[in-house]
Amino acid sequence: MDAIDRKIVALLQEDASLSLAQIAHRVGLSQSPCWKRIQRLEKAGVILRRVAIVSPESIGVGLTVFVSIETGDHSSAWLSKFAQTVTAMPEVMEFHRMAGDIDYMLRVAVPDMQAYDTFYKKLIDTMPLKNVTSRFSMERIKSTTAYPIASDLKPLKKR
Repeated sequence: MDAIDRKIVALLQEDASLSLAQIAHRVGLSQSPCWKRIQRLEKAGVILRRVAIVSPESIGVGLTVFVSIETGDHSSAWLSKFAQTVTAMPEVMEFHRMAGDIDYMLRVAVPDMQAYDTFYKKLIDTMPLKNVTSRFSMERIKSTTAYPIASDLKPLKKR
C-alpha cells in the first residue's frame, strides 16, 4: 500500500458513506483511478466490507459482557464444534482464541442481565467447559472499528 491507498483506507474507515467524488478529491485523484484503487484494495482483502455502525443502546442491546472461557479439551474436533456453535449465537459480537491462561474470549451484547443469564445457560449447555468467567462493562469509554494506518506499512505485493 502506498500513501494514497493508506489515505483511502483511513477515509473509508472513518466514513464509508463518502462518495467516490469526495474520496477522490481528498486524496488528490480523479474518480476513475480512485475507484480502481478501492476495487484493488477490496480484491486484495484490505477492505473487507462497508457497514453502518449502530449504537447498541438504541437497538436494545446495551449490556456488554466479556466472557472468558477455559476448556479441558484442546482437540481440533472440539474447537471446530465449539466454534460452529458459538459463531451461530447472535449475541456473540466477537470470538477470539487466546494465548495465556484463558482459551477463548467472547464479547457478548444483550439487552439486560436476564438475557445474559439465558445466553450463559445456553453457552454452558453446548459443550463441556472447564471455567466460564463473565465481566460486565460498566461504561464504554472508547470504541472504534478504525485501525491505525501506519505510514511505514510495506507496499502490497503486486499480483
